Amino acid sequence: MAEEMVLVFPRQLLDALGRFQGIQLEASRFIESILDGGQTRFMPRSHAEENAEFKQIIPYVLIRQGDAWLHYVRGKASGEKRLVAKGSIGIGGHINPEDQSLFDTGRDFYDRAVQRELHEELRIDGEFRTRIVALLNDDSTPVGKVHLGVVHFCELTHENVSRGEVSLTELRFLPAQELQRRREHLESWSQFCLDHLDVIAGRRPAS
Repeated sequence: MAEEMVLVFPRQLLDALGRFQGIQLEASRFIESILDGGQTRFMPRSHAEENAEFKQIIPYVLIRQGDAWLHYVRGKASGEKRLVAKGSIGIGGHINPEDQSLFDTGRDFYDRAVQRELHEELRIDGEFRTRIVALLNDDSTPVGKVHLGVVHFCELTHENVSRGEVSLTELRFLPAQELQRRREHLESWSQFCLDHLDVIAGRRPAS
């Protein structure tokens, strides 16, 4: 079986744009340069996981319904073994060559990949409408050193959501107060997002 190829960009680009630790709420200052087809390339996942000179681009979609946010626990079938048993409020995964076509490049290609990933991970009555609201970078962990998260916000009304992948266990909507109580059990990216849920949802401007 051929090895998975994943989309990456050079870490030095992030350095040039302004490296940060944690969450960056001014995503518009970074995103077009990061998704530029002249900067990105595909790399075998095994190489990308060990090569800190590149960052893997990971869509990370937060889904809200009413006053509750979709939460799950990464099960043993998760593709990222270092995060198994961690709670998460972000849905997403790697971007692969099959997401690309002769007609889709850059942002169009990326947006199509996000929809593909969401519909693999979840089953929903309707379409996911998302907008990019932040970026995530955590160089304090081995996982974070080789990944960059692109945070999307998705708001649902009455749609029913269920898991499409067995790796998403204990899937349910939880209010922010309950997520705060579970904070220590969340992966670092979700902890960063948890501190800024009102900004992510557009209820409060970024400071």
